[in-house]
Amino acid sequence: MNKEKTRKLVIAAMLGAITIVLGLTPLGFIPLGVMNATTMHIPVIIAAILEGPIVGAAVGLIFGVSSMVKAFTMPLPTSFVFWNPLIAVLPRVLIGIVSYYLYAAFSSRSPKFLKIASVLFDLLIIAFLGFVLFKIVTADKFVLSSFFATLGFLIAAFALLFVTLKLKFDNFALTVSAFFGSLTNSVLVLGGIYLFYATPFMEKLDKSPEAAGKVILGLALTSSLPEAIIAVIITIISVNAITRFKNR
Repeated sequence: MNKEKTRKLVIAAMLGAITIVLGLTPLGFIPLGVMNATTMHIPVIIAAILEGPIVGAAVGLIFGVSSMVKAFTMPLPTSFVFWNPLIAVLPRVLIGIVSYYLYAAFSSRSPKFLKIASVLFDLLIIAFLGFVLFKIVTADKFVLSSFFATLGFLIAAFALLFVTLKLKFDNFALTVSAFFGSLTNSVLVLGGIYLFYATPFMEKLDKSPEAAGKVILGLALTSSLPEAIIAVIITIISVNAITRFKNR
């Protein structure tokens, strides 16, 4: 029991530290054409899947508190929205809880269902990343970093599809957990901004407050989906690698 508690504490501290580093460095952001996708929530999802909802929520708490501290100490024009713990902290804690229970629920489904669902979702990810890559290549201004970042994730998506098809391996429980765990963060943060700070947020963006709903919905569509897809790819690779290492 003591060894298990120690392991959970160590993993929570390690993944929490990774989250802080991601938030303070460019490693926490991946360029995808006109938008940047964040990776800071991914350690929260991994912690929840590997060690349960309490550890996931703890890493989410570290993520939330560190984002609040950064908003106070390294402010940007719109950082004031993260002074509110209902936006900065609560959604990040809930990432761990939502991710774990979705993973637990879908892990018990039949292997055939999981196999088919995994293949279909992998194909959707490949199609989306292919579309993003096409947009980057055909854009008026070609951004090399965005091209290589997207290409790398596209290759990883094809690799996941190959593993699923050839090695009798399914990742659907991980996929659902990572995808909706990521969306939990996006929906609650953007929803909180709309509820509490729509007018001042729009003023900082030099846009009309009346357009708050459209602008925030646009942010959700252009950033939340890429973040969720990237979370799926990194989570599947990381959890499978860690699980295989632990079982050796």
